[in-house]
Amino acid sequence: MNQTSGDKAAASTDAIILAGSRPDGDAMADSRGIAVKALIPVADKAMLAHVAEALLHHKAINNLHLLAQDFKPFWKHFDTKFLESDERVKTHKSSATIAASMNDVLSEDDARFPVLITTADNVLLNEAMIGEFLDAAGSSDIAIAVVEKQVLLKSYPASQRTWLTLRGGQYSGANLFYFGSPQARQILDYWAEVEQDRKKGWKILTIFGPWLLFLAVTRMLTVDQIAARIGKRLGLTIKIVRMSQAEACIDVDKESDLVMVEQILAARG
Repeated sequence: MNQTSGDKAAASTDAIILAGSRPDGDAMADSRGIAVKALIPVADKAMLAHVAEALLHHKAINNLHLLAQDFKPFWKHFDTKFLESDERVKTHKSSATIAASMNDVLSEDDARFPVLITTADNVLLNEAMIGEFLDAAGSSDIAIAVVEKQVLLKSYPASQRTWLTLRGGQYSGANLFYFGSPQARQILDYWAEVEQDRKKGWKILTIFGPWLLFLAVTRMLTVDQIAARIGKRLGLTIKIVRMSQAEACIDVDKESDLVMVEQILAARG
């Protein structure tokens, strides 16, 4: 049987989970007296455990890298202490920002590409999502997962998300990213500039010049055309992956998200 480029990428892919704390703390964790957000229980299991198990159980994932400021809370917690003894799990102390932390990990001598990147609050991540994303990412330098508005609202009409409106559709970001080559690291310079404004969809486009921003806000470009223009400027192949599962863009950012996620997990059984 012939392998597609997506199959080859998925054959050996490392994964990174961003499991650190925000500098100013997290309201959900603080209100529960929990050390870090990643340990908030969702359906009676710490968020990080949901995500780590989904990745470690997937045949495409090789090593799992955890980024956090302090790992002691994880090793002491019943749901996540197994990660300390798993030889596939590697730990990396977070820097001041996500972009800096990512750059530190991916610039190490033993860093492996490709790598899938997600967050500890991406609790609904499952085997199908991981496979779909990696297969679609293929041989790209960078892949970014999104969910189209109609896909989400068809299944969850009450869901409140931040939408980026472009020619041809409205999109919400999913916490799934793919770096297929070391060259992809250069996008981290731009990531650092918009990190504090991640909910402002237009912010990143200002970095690539007023003309691109103008074409975007006037809806003269599709999301794929924007990715192509940014990729051309950076010398990278950037792919936008439209996820078929609405749940791909539902993470646990607020209390209402937690309620919805627990309902979805209960329905999954």
